[in-house]
Amino acid sequence: MLGKNTKLNRRNAIKKIAMGTTAITIPKIQNTNYLKKSKSLKGNIKQSVCQWCYSDVPLKKLAEESKKIGLVGIDLIGKEGWDTLKEYDLISTMCYGDLEGKSTRSLTNGWCDKRFHKDLISNYKRHIKQVSEAGWTNLICFSGNRRGMSDDEGLKNCINGLKQIVKIAEDYGVVLQMELLNSKISHPDYLCDNTKWGIKLCKSIDSENFKLLYDIFHMQVMEGDIIDTIRKNYKYFGHFHTAGVPGRNEIDETQELFYPAIMEAIKETGFNGYVAQEFIPLDKTDFGMKSLIEAVITCDV
Repeated sequence: MLGKNTKLNRRNAIKKIAMGTTAITIPKIQNTNYLKKSKSLKGNIKQSVCQWCYSDVPLKKLAEESKKIGLVGIDLIGKEGWDTLKEYDLISTMCYGDLEGKSTRSLTNGWCDKRFHKDLISNYKRHIKQVSEAGWTNLICFSGNRRGMSDDEGLKNCINGLKQIVKIAEDYGVVLQMELLNSKISHPDYLCDNTKWGIKLCKSIDSENFKLLYDIFHMQVMEGDIIDTIRKNYKYFGHFHTAGVPGRNEIDETQELFYPAIMEAIKETGFNGYVAQEFIPLDKTDFGMKSLIEAVITCDV
């Protein structure tokens, strides 16, 4: 998600994509020298990119460029985009379900609130099957906002709701991944905003098919200590998102995180999942593709 001063955010970008309001055509992205740098990736870190960060680029074009860069897939793609990914031999590295179950894409109305359980359970039962049948693995979920409830009450509600679908996820080989988001700047009132609470939930669910999506940007904002947290708790993390702090922009020398060291720490754990680039490029060269390539090279350790 975005920092306070960024105009674009995931919710608005997803609405824009779903409504078909993205640009229909864009000029051909140039084959410049920076593209050549990505041709010799080590591939120890399997990387993808979040579609919403490039909402002005049609999915087919983003898929085409992602394949050229050497990415394995695209993140946060719903059923409506899976055929396009397959056309380019890419993976939906983190799935949404279908648009009929759009409530499951809500960051605010999530599993911590019992009022939404009936709808969430119904939709996730369908989504889990869809993800499995498509050949994908990861399906995102959210705690939602606390709305005055305590950590313990929210935890109990999440456990009660998620335990009604986690066995189905196990049967279909799908991994449910709850995203850690910051409540300090980007998502006020979001409950799953720290690693400690998220790990309590993982231990209570007690399934290899329920993990945390560890968003490096959000957790730097909330608690810092990124590398040590990864080293100590990696078995609970099933997916990673990147972005620069502050601002959620490029992961370069302008921000406070040193991503090569973070990626080394992830690699040392034996992590075999995906790291998705989720930053908003300030450099609009080739619609942000230059910055994306540079980020991919930075994370290729």
